[in-house]
Amino acid sequence: MTAPSPARPAEPAEPTGEKQSADSAAPGDFGGTVVPAVSAERVGTAKTTPSAEAVGVAETARLARPAAGGRTAAAVLIATVALLVAVFVGVAVGPAGLSLQQVAAALASRLPWHPHLAVSPLNSAIVWELRLPRVMLGVLVGSMLAGGGAAYQGIFRNPLADPYLLGVAAGGGLGATIVIVSGGSTALLPPAAFAGAVCAVALTYLLGASVGRGGEAAAGRAGSGTGSILLAGIAVAAMLTAFQTYLQQEHSQTLATVYSWILGGLSGATWSQVWMILPYVTVSALALLAHRRLLDVLRVGEYEAASLGVNVARVRLLVVISATLGVSAAVAVSGLIGFVGIIVPHTVRLLAGPSYRVVLPVSMIGGAAFLVLADVAARTVQSPAEVPIGVITAVAGAPFFLLVLRSRRARQDLS
Repeated sequence: MTAPSPARPAEPAEPTGEKQSADSAAPGDFGGTVVPAVSAERVGTAKTTPSAEAVGVAETARLARPAAGGRTAAAVLIATVALLVAVFVGVAVGPAGLSLQQVAAALASRLPWHPHLAVSPLNSAIVWELRLPRVMLGVLVGSMLAGGGAAYQGIFRNPLADPYLLGVAAGGGLGATIVIVSGGSTALLPPAAFAGAVCAVALTYLLGASVGRGGEAAAGRAGSGTGSILLAGIAVAAMLTAFQTYLQQEHSQTLATVYSWILGGLSGATWSQVWMILPYVTVSALALLAHRRLLDVLRVGEYEAASLGVNVARVRLLVVISATLGVSAAVAVSGLIGFVGIIVPHTVRLLAGPSYRVVLPVSMIGGAAFLVLADVAARTVQSPAEVPIGVITAVAGAPFFLLVLRSRRARQDLS
């Protein structure tokens, strides 16, 4: 006799209704809404997924996370080495023609542990009272211009944004022009330029934010405020520039002084100016670096960032305030130096990646190195005369930027 065959387990019932349609849907299709496919390992089961849109945004944010810590550290290290080299060149090179031995002796003569050295008072004054404050001021100004440009590009998601986007240049220029044409003391130039720059950005933001809130309410979505602020910046800058031009035409005898300030320079750098802007630069840099992760989240879009719990308006306001304080302080002591806020961040982005965990710190360090080297060129190209540093940054930066833009990665980042 043959043994009876074991009973076969019952076949599971075929899914019906909504469950069948859900199981048969293609990956990334939730209820007819197509979103990026997300693996179970990354997101978990469908039961824990709040919505298809949130899944897609979360996956996009995950893919936009910054590079590994080792890569960030390497980029910062390379930029720091470049800055140290630039500082050394800035202190060692100049129209006075001091040798490296004389520069080293002058530097060591004022250190607390220095050996007894016979240093000429003239050499010591050249190094400590002329070159060092100029180099330190270039470090502070360059770091703020590049860091402010990177922050504006991130918060407004505009690759052409620069530190002067919201009227800093127009407001600072108007403030400085008022002091010059009125015959005021040159000591009033920095505070007047700083006040003009801050007031211009405040006016821009108030106008743009008020219009943007109405646009967001009407459209029922976030993101309208950014475009309104940019447009308000263009309008405010045009209005302030018109006032400045009128003052220049009415006081034509001061045109040379006004244009000298507008073209920018570090020739009048002193230790008092370094200490004056150092608190603003420090607070601004720390605040911007503290928001670098949120700038990465904003790269996916304001609406998507808001759906992930980011208070977009608050982040935008804090970043704008931080960048404005630092850039206004830089403009107050150096005038208007162009191209630094565009060239340096984009170069860093192309070489080290788009993450703001890398872009912001490396841009600040790289901007400092770039401006110090540009200042060295400004005071040596036509020695003993000086070329405005804004001319040097434009001549050196524009062709290099055009060459960099030819890369495929640049076209992808700017598209």
